Amino acid sequence: MIYLVLFTAPGERVNRPEFGCGIKQLIFGPASDALAAATEQLIHGALIRWLDPVVSVEKVSVLALDATLEITVVYSRRDTGERREDVFSHPIPL
Repeated sequence: MIYLVLFTAPGERVNRPEFGCGIKQLIFGPASDALAAATEQLIHGALIRWLDPVVSVEKVSVLALDATLEITVVYSRRDTGERREDVFSHPIPL
């Protein structure tokens, strides 16, 4: 579910056009600390908006490594209380 929120662009889903995160648009911006911080806030907000009943998001970090965007999400499942840290990778178009 987290992957779907991260890599779905708003407008991509017909029945829910506001669903998604929009990070694909940000990867074309110039790399900077400000862009990384803005991306982390964008992701954190989208995860809370769409998955708050399912997970409690604790931390989001974003790294651009070579030609890959690496997103680390630390969260707890609300149904079991299990704490997890997952890394999601996506290629950056050159």
